[in-house]
Amino acid sequence: MEDPIESLTKSIPSWGTRIAFGETSTVGGRDVVPAALVIFGFGGGGGSSTSPQGGAAPEGEGSGGGGGGFVLPLGAYVAGPGGPTFQPNPVALIVASVPLVTVAGWALARIIAATRRGRTPAA
Repeated sequence: MEDPIESLTKSIPSWGTRIAFGETSTVGGRDVVPAALVIFGFGGGGGSSTSPQGGAAPEGEGSGGGGGGFVLPLGAYVAGPGGPTFQPNPVALIVASVPLVTVAGWALARIIAATRRGRTPAA
C-alpha cells in the first residue's frame, strides 16, 4: 500500500490551474471564470524504534502528517466584446492590502521618529 503523503505529493502537480481558476459558468449571458489565490502546504514525519539492552520490548515508533491551506477569491474573468477582462473582488483587494498598508504605516512612523531624534532644539 502506498503511503498517503507520498500519493498526495504525486498528485499535486496535476492540480495546476484547476485550483486557481474555477469552472466557467454563464451569468447574465456572459461567460465568467473565477480566479483565486491558493496557498497550501503539507508535511509528514516518521519514526523508528530502538531495542534497549536486556531483551526488553522495543521503544519508540511513530509517524504523522498534516496539511493546511488558504484560498483568497481575487475576482473573475468576464467575457466581453473586447475579450475577457478581469473584474477584481473588492473585499479581496482590501484583505490583501491590509498587510501592505500596515507595513507602510509602520515604516513611515519609524522614519518620522528617526528624523525627530536627529533635530536639535532651536535656540
